Amino acid sequence: MKRLASITVGLLALCNVPFTQAQIANEGLANAIIAARQKNAALMKQYSWNCRTQVEENGSVKDTRVDTVTYGPDGEPQHTELSDKSNPLPRGFLRRKVAEDEKKKMEKYLQDLRTFLHQYTLPTAGKVIDFISKTPIPAPGPDGTLQLSGNGVVTPGDTVSISVYAPTKETRRMSVTTSFQGDPVTGTITFKTLSTGLNYPAYIQLDAQAKNLTILMQNYDYINQNN
Repeated sequence: MKRLASITVGLLALCNVPFTQAQIANEGLANAIIAARQKNAALMKQYSWNCRTQVEENGSVKDTRVDTVTYGPDGEPQHTELSDKSNPLPRGFLRRKVAEDEKKKMEKYLQDLRTFLHQYTLPTAGKVIDFISKTPIPAPGPDGTLQLSGNGVVTPGDTVSISVYAPTKETRRMSVTTSFQGDPVTGTITFKTLSTGLNYPAYIQLDAQAKNLTILMQNYDYINQNN
């Protein structure tokens, strides 16, 4: 499913959103997070990496795709397919036609879900400022992380939680609970940081419970193209 790559593109926006500074509540923390993300976005564009995306339905793997990702001249991530293993379609014209239609419906659903979830990456400066300004700021925990939580970020009743490492302001983890097309959807992203300081979304899991769908993504083997 070539559209699977677009899901990761949207999620990578967490590391590549341009920001501007403004006078807001919690201004010091907001500006520090903005600066950290700006620095990380510039560093990310020096790298290539592999992205593995797996779709499971009812606990069974339906599709596994591996891409290599680099940034193109336009500054956007470019995906090159390394492998794509889908379950074979059944034999027989009618059974095959039904399977093809179901596959198209799933691809459309995943594309629409990606577009919806992209809003939770807080893709504009205004969205980030709005989230930070409305978030109670607790003291860092024993591990040095700040737990930032908000609700009604995109839709009424949703919840968003972001763990930020206080010394560097880099993101450690993000979780979202929301609804899409009237059905519950949850997502978690776990970040890692390389010795060079690059902070990236290493593991991503999305669950659309009503559809019995789970999407698992892993980004790995980061290579600095300037070395």
